[in-house]
Amino acid sequence: MRALPVRPDAVLVQALIAAALSFAHLHDLAAAAGQNGWKAWAYPVSVDLLLVAAWRRLRSGGSKAAGWCWFLVALTTSLGANIATAGLLDLDAVPAWLRILVAGWPAVAFLGGTLLAHGSNDVSEPQAPPAELPTAELETAPPSTTPFPPALVAHARKVADEHQARTGAPIDTPTLRARLGVPLPLAEAIAAQLT
Repeated sequence: MRALPVRPDAVLVQALIAAALSFAHLHDLAAAAGQNGWKAWAYPVSVDLLLVAAWRRLRSGGSKAAGWCWFLVALTTSLGANIATAGLLDLDAVPAWLRILVAGWPAVAFLGGTLLAHGSNDVSEPQAPPAELPTAELETAPPSTTPFPPALVAHARKVADEHQARTGAPIDTPTLRARLGVPLPLAEAIAAQLT
């Protein structure tokens, strides 16, 4: 087997250089604000991880409001450290307000990371109970013969399997409807296909 030639990607190289410089600025600011040793190194890691978590949320296709919010918080933190260490701030006499911000950052990063990691995990909004049809109408209703695209049925089966694996119970029709984002009659017909 022949090794593939390694071709440097200029954008990736530029991103690595920018990340290293920003990392160093965050470290220097944390150290100047009284966070010594490993703590000074943990600050840039927490900012960068929050940026990555926010970027992943933005790329996930889900709700983007939280992603943008935490991306801007982390970006502002990184940019602020870059500017502060560019000679605009005397690192030998860091003001008290900045020491407070640096000391409070871990709680902010933990909150943001937790919300980004767990904020989109299958939280379904409360659903109104389905309207009950009289028994006579249920008995006379013709069975659904609407064909469904195989991809829709496969997706519904995957959603149902994930729900059962997570909760230990089969998925009910209102939950399936909420997860698929389809009207209740369509969800009922799809649920019938899954059994």
